[in-house]
Amino acid sequence: MPKNHGGWDEVPVVSAPPDFKNLLAVLEKGKPARPTLFEFFLNDPLYRRLAGLPDPRWPSGLSNTLLAAHAFAKAGYDYVTFHLPDFTFEAGAVRQQATRSLNEGAVISDRASFDTYRWPDPAAADYRVFDRIALHLPKGMKVIVSGPGGVFENAIKLVGYEALCCMIADDERLVFDVFEAIGSRLVQYYRNCIRHPAIGALIGNDDWGFKSQTMFAPADMRRFIFPWHRQIVEAAHAAGKPAILHSCGCLGSVMDDVVDGMKYDAKHSYEDAIQPVEGAYAQYHGRIAILGGIDVDFICRSAPEDVYNRSLRMLELSASSGAYALGTGNSVPEYVPDTGYFAMIRAALDFRNT
Repeated sequence: MPKNHGGWDEVPVVSAPPDFKNLLAVLEKGKPARPTLFEFFLNDPLYRRLAGLPDPRWPSGLSNTLLAAHAFAKAGYDYVTFHLPDFTFEAGAVRQQATRSLNEGAVISDRASFDTYRWPDPAAADYRVFDRIALHLPKGMKVIVSGPGGVFENAIKLVGYEALCCMIADDERLVFDVFEAIGSRLVQYYRNCIRHPAIGALIGNDDWGFKSQTMFAPADMRRFIFPWHRQIVEAAHAAGKPAILHSCGCLGSVMDDVVDGMKYDAKHSYEDAIQPVEGAYAQYHGRIAILGGIDVDFICRSAPEDVYNRSLRMLELSASSGAYALGTGNSVPEYVPDTGYFAMIRAALDFRNT
């Protein structure tokens, strides 16, 4: 049973302040000074439960971001994730965002619509926002910058998944141009972001797979998508900072590309139905850091004791070799029960005291 707790629904008490060096050690495939947590994002009710109300002294427009930062600190994280809100690839209306079709909202169907699309200018984004965030971050914390979706995700958003697959056969040159228009802008966005001293790492957030395979054939992933991710990682490494891949789906056929081709430092997003994180850690931790992996469905359906014990076992498995940060398989949306989420992070708090 966990130590010093009066109920699974109680907010865990974190005494250690943020220290980004812990996560940095994980990303460098080493052992952190204490068990380290990683999550892409939590959810608004949980942010408020952990951190309370926004501080009225925070800059206008940054209250939600800074509330998330202080909530992350309260829960034991060493960073907060963030992407610039004024850099995005605009698409058409989608009827239901939560369950959107991969074919809805497309705005590019041919060369004419490609030529008239209003592509975002990464140079026009307001990067000074990082200065304002840095002034109010908890001491020891860094920002991990993500994108407004990734290279593949934005191509699907703009063209539609089925149309994009057909376009490879019908107009391959246009497919290359779509990916270049997206990829080159994302590369420049990350280059502009990563140089800021408040940023400790970047996330290339780009879902690539279904449960059984990648969404494009691996050969087409290598032609259209991976070259841009290679440049994103190069941008991070040129600034002396690590790069994390967040990608859902079955990526077994392209993991060598992730590690040896793109040279990502860490991989996030795991699902028991594809490969449990315990297996992924055993297979890859000597080559790439493993982040998260306690399956979201498992957390939702399991008793808190079972979530706690699995999390504890994962920390024990990785204790001698490192290269692991504890977290969910994907993120913590509102439907994840607080009891299960708290059980997971309690395991890290208890393990660090053993």
